[in-house]
Amino acid sequence: MATQMKAPPSDKKEIVDIGYAYKDLVERTSPGGRYIDVPSDEVSPWVPFGENTAIKHIAFDVRQNLFSNILWVKGPGVIGTHFHRGTIMMVCLEGSVRYLEYDWVARPFGVILETPGESHTLVTEHPEGCKLFGWMQGPIDFYDGDANLVETADVFWFMNHYEEYCRENNIPINKDLYL
Repeated sequence: MATQMKAPPSDKKEIVDIGYAYKDLVERTSPGGRYIDVPSDEVSPWVPFGENTAIKHIAFDVRQNLFSNILWVKGPGVIGTHFHRGTIMMVCLEGSVRYLEYDWVARPFGVILETPGESHTLVTEHPEGCKLFGWMQGPIDFYDGDANLVETADVFWFMNHYEEYCRENNIPINKDLYL
């Protein structure tokens, strides 16, 4: 009879060689795990993203058109209608937020999942707005109030958004953000 794991089995405080057959191939070809340190606004500044909104860029992966950031809506506000061509996963860190297209409200530690082929209109009525940490994959199409495409933002758009702001404000570009 097999036992079901209740907690991780090892209590050794040391590296254990698990004997993975392809370890040498992984070591030779993988960029490896990493830690991205963003301890201050100087290392990853809040970059304006509209009048009442800013983004703290966390990571850019051009191989997968994947990008991560914290979106900060600084008070009651809207991120207009946008269409996802990839998968999005966000965690509400502060405040609350909802989409006009749904009947739920995300609160701290709630997870928002968005799938390709859906459009959303993000709204926060919270007096302090909201902060959302997200991993986004693929392009996001932004539309105006008349359903005209305004911009398509992908990993390169977000990289440019970050780099232009850094150059304009004499902030060193943090190469650790590039996976």
